[in-house]
Amino acid sequence: MINPLLETFQTPFQTPPFDKITDEHFLPAIKEAIREAKEEIEHIKSHLTPSFENTIEALERSGSRLSQVSSIFFNLNAAETTDTIQQIAKEISPLLSEYGNDILLDEQLFAQIETVFQQKDRLSLDEEQTTLLEKTVKSFIRNGAKLSPEDKTRLREIDQELSKQGLQFGENVLKETNRYELVIENQEDLKGLPPNIVEAAAQTAAEKGKEGKWIFTLAFPSYVPFITYAENRELRRELFLAYNTKCSKGDELDNCAIIQSIIRLKNERAALLGYPSYADFVLEERMASGPDNVLSFLHDLLEKSKPKAEEEINELAQFARELDGLEYLEKWDVSFYAEKLKKQKFDVDDELLKPYFELENTVQGVFATAEKLFGLVFVKNEAIPVYHPEVSAYEVQDLEGNHVAVFYTDFFPRAGKRNGAWMTSYRGQRKIGPTNQRPFVSIVCNFSRPTKSKPSLLTFNEVTTLFHEFGHALHGMLADGRYESLSGTSVFWDFVELPSQIFENWCYERECLDLFAKHYETEEKIPDALIEKLKKAANFHQGYQTVRQISFGLLDMAYHSTSPNELDDIVAFEKSRMEKTELLPPVPETLMSTSFSHIFQGGYAAGYYSYKWAEVLDADAFELFVEKGIFDPETASAFKTHILAAGGRVHPAILYRRFRGRDPKPEALLRRAGLIAAV
Repeated sequence: MINPLLETFQTPFQTPPFDKITDEHFLPAIKEAIREAKEEIEHIKSHLTPSFENTIEALERSGSRLSQVSSIFFNLNAAETTDTIQQIAKEISPLLSEYGNDILLDEQLFAQIETVFQQKDRLSLDEEQTTLLEKTVKSFIRNGAKLSPEDKTRLREIDQELSKQGLQFGENVLKETNRYELVIENQEDLKGLPPNIVEAAAQTAAEKGKEGKWIFTLAFPSYVPFITYAENRELRRELFLAYNTKCSKGDELDNCAIIQSIIRLKNERAALLGYPSYADFVLEERMASGPDNVLSFLHDLLEKSKPKAEEEINELAQFARELDGLEYLEKWDVSFYAEKLKKQKFDVDDELLKPYFELENTVQGVFATAEKLFGLVFVKNEAIPVYHPEVSAYEVQDLEGNHVAVFYTDFFPRAGKRNGAWMTSYRGQRKIGPTNQRPFVSIVCNFSRPTKSKPSLLTFNEVTTLFHEFGHALHGMLADGRYESLSGTSVFWDFVELPSQIFENWCYERECLDLFAKHYETEEKIPDALIEKLKKAANFHQGYQTVRQISFGLLDMAYHSTSPNELDDIVAFEKSRMEKTELLPPVPETLMSTSFSHIFQGGYAAGYYSYKWAEVLDADAFELFVEKGIFDPETASAFKTHILAAGGRVHPAILYRRFRGRDPKPEALLRRAGLIAAV
């Protein structure tokens, strides 16, 4: 059988040949790519005199085919999975884990690396080479290179099991999300919902063979509008409970035991390597540097934001009481009454804004913003194969027409796609001699689908999500490093959100909105008055949202810095750890941990605080753009050079100082959030 994954890709820019790849190709390709990569490692080990070039750089460049095949596979497992792919993932993950351990626990290879490291001061390395050398040594040590043979064997077992458990966690969340349906038969129960949401629910019902009914699901574009606009409070409660009890019902999809197992294994792994907790292990390689700094940061932010949050919730409860005689405000009431209060206070709501944010116009606006800031042009290329008919592929060029990257977009929910939004990569950027391998970058979202009568119209939150993920994409597309492991988004986890979060700021600026915000029917530009209302409403419930994010960060830190012996009861553990951040009566049935994919499936374990940490950076950085002009060429060029193109070639604190001329000031975030007075 000819396996397209093992051939040279005969496609534009050698992009993945999705039109030729089938599920049966993946496992053989992974096995062959592992065999090739191991041969490359043996060649490195054959050098009698280790050098930076024949050991460190050679190791960095090894396993290219394996990286390519595995990235294609796991990206599909997130965006276009099937039962077959999920089954293959359970076979592939242990193979990759074993391969990784084979390298990182190889005594001869580590000895060669140490030999080079000991010569560091005599090698005349530049800063990027120095970072690669130091990162390589540290990576081996942090993955067990100095352990005893018995402990190395146990580390392998732990890593194998963790790879399986993370996959199972995510698979359970996806299945639970897909199996729930709120079927509505009585039109009266739709009261309050915007017509396009009702139409989309009818379309979903028809697709599921339930013509004449309406179906709402736990996918964001269905769940969020219902919880925000539906006047039927009991149905809001039902949907809220379904969303917030995912994988916690004691059935075959329950994730409680998996959480206990993951935390036990991570804790054991950290202890093997000499760390007090898994959080200590993770945070050694973060800007925050340790759990105490993270907790101090989060508690300080909580102290400043909680009074404002309590004030906001009290105001909302009073508003609901006056409007509807509501005696007690519950969690399934917050979005509903918050939307009404926002409309009353600022005369703005999502339904008023959505006609100005048609998806295709907004995408073109994102592209235009990138062109004005960084000189990028996006050219749709139908010849580039895609993995689903709804995916679009673009060639990214500079203003002189030179190739920069390939960019994929995937915007709508599907049964095979996990919830949320993310940026990912199918190929990283690196330089080998005169060749600059350019990256293949993708953003995956879950926006409202077009209906028969309307195109896809975005809420303002979806607009900021698009800009956010595109900021990550810019970090990948504009990468200009020598080594792939230090290129693009390969930076400290609490720095990686800076490019994404700063890009959201442009959504509030007239100069940017003029590029794309026009009524989808009349083509009228979004009025000045509406933009002013949007800006005034930007800080609405910022205290509440800040406390909510802090609560997730504290829960994450609690899981990863606590003894597994305290996890006998996941429900009690979550409730006790989130008590300080509760602003409303707790709902006993709910449990968010069992669907907290960021930390139990994704890469945010002991790192969820990163969102707020990076907000300090982005608020401080954007103040410079405001001062100089949001499209100021000099500021944009500095941000591109020192942040987007630089990747992880040196410590992010150094990169930030090169851009800003100083360290970030936390007051910028507090000013933007309205928690302290503006200067």
